[in-house]
Amino acid sequence: MTGPVFVDTNVLVYRHDITNPVKQSRADEWYELLWRRRCGRLSFQVLQELYSTLTRKLKPGLDLPRARQLVRVLATWRPLPIDLAVLERAWLVQDHHLLSWWDALIVGAAQACNCEILLTEDLQHGQRFGTVLVVDPFAQPQRTPAEILEGRRP
Repeated sequence: MTGPVFVDTNVLVYRHDITNPVKQSRADEWYELLWRRRCGRLSFQVLQELYSTLTRKLKPGLDLPRARQLVRVLATWRPLPIDLAVLERAWLVQDHHLLSWWDALIVGAAQACNCEILLTEDLQHGQRFGTVLVVDPFAQPQRTPAEILEGRRP
């Protein structure tokens, strides 16, 4: 059984980005696998960024009712609230790894969710933050998401 997988905003945005069909398809594969295995995790930060990106930055974007419904659906993944404990983790990650604040907050949230994998294209593929392994979901197109999760190697 796969442990929890934290999903960064960019992966979820690509599911709706018709300008990049390759990444859109790959993001769909990951999304479907995480739903089937019930192992997807995220934070309220991710939901906020997703809503903002889908409604204001993505061209063409989603209309407000559709974006809101998508956020409601993803809320079933039990999003982690950003509290002081998560901020403390993020500060440690930021100081130790010299990450941007927003990346450190994502890593801190993944750690707080006890995730084994952090899906993102914003950090170095294969990098470890304690027990959290960064996997760029677009880096290995020849392997299926299931093969990547089972192999646990980037």
